[in-house]
Amino acid sequence: MRESKPTIYDPNFLPNMIYSGVPSWLNLSVIENDEDLKKIDAAVVGVPWEGGCTIGGYSSTTEGPKAVRSTSIRYTGFLPDYNLDCFDYLRVADSGDVATQNGNYDFTFQSIRERIGKLADAKIIPITIGGDHGIAYPIISEIAKRHPKKVGVLHFDAHLDNYSHFGDDELSRCSPFYRVYNDPNMDPTKIAHIGIRGPRNHREEYNNAMKYGATVIRAIDVHEDGWKAAISKALEVVSKDTEYIYITVCADSLDAANMPQAPQDMGGLTSYELLMMLHEAGLAGARGIDFVETYPEVFTLQTAAHVVNWAFLYYMNGLAQHIKDSK
Repeated sequence: MRESKPTIYDPNFLPNMIYSGVPSWLNLSVIENDEDLKKIDAAVVGVPWEGGCTIGGYSSTTEGPKAVRSTSIRYTGFLPDYNLDCFDYLRVADSGDVATQNGNYDFTFQSIRERIGKLADAKIIPITIGGDHGIAYPIISEIAKRHPKKVGVLHFDAHLDNYSHFGDDELSRCSPFYRVYNDPNMDPTKIAHIGIRGPRNHREEYNNAMKYGATVIRAIDVHEDGWKAAISKALEVVSKDTEYIYITVCADSLDAANMPQAPQDMGGLTSYELLMMLHEAGLAGARGIDFVETYPEVFTLQTAAHVVNWAFLYYMNGLAQHIKDSK
């Protein structure tokens, strides 16, 4: 693994490539073999996947990993907000994309399980770029195999994504949490859905959350009571009798004004609210994150890809502070 690090404001800079024409995330080192896993604490994973599209056609979510990596070279790990660089405390490298075969759930989800399982066995934090939200199920399920009934999940979304099936498709982007609820190694009472709102939720989804005992923190709760109260409640839920906290973020948890390259849902979180809550999750020691459902081919400023980079870095900065404070 060739050593490489985030670099900005250097006129001679040439990015490290993850594959032809696409840089590694933040110009970090690229994992080349299993021996490299011994040198890192966290690994970036790309999942360029689109399963059944519940909005009628191609959404371009497959382009998420490419767009996020391409925009990431504008950033480093230093946040003046906290006067801390996460890479002073976290060793991170890019593991490339998992093998995907669009339309083939079995092949793709098995590829995800193999990559996440390998990282989990090596105690490496997965930082995953989607892809549609269906990928959260194999990721969480694979982690839960190693921590049965002890995984808490922070789920940021406009929608509960716990519909039992979309037609004959049980693994679509609107159903991952129904699968997670029913995973033998998961306890659904340790799941907090945050930012839920709007007319694109089916009544069955709300009923399912109540039936399985998941906690629902609506967007209106975040706005009325404040983001600090919301994340405090969520962390209380996911920390109780758990040994692993995982974060999954759907782009439409953000208000459409803050996320124009995603499903258009109004009344959502501001980017500030999301960043602050992710930082708090990092401070609490959350051990993994994915960001899904960006649509890079909509509009041209790549706002969604930039938001993903900021989200990961605020989470990682909080985690770095957690590691620093634990020493």
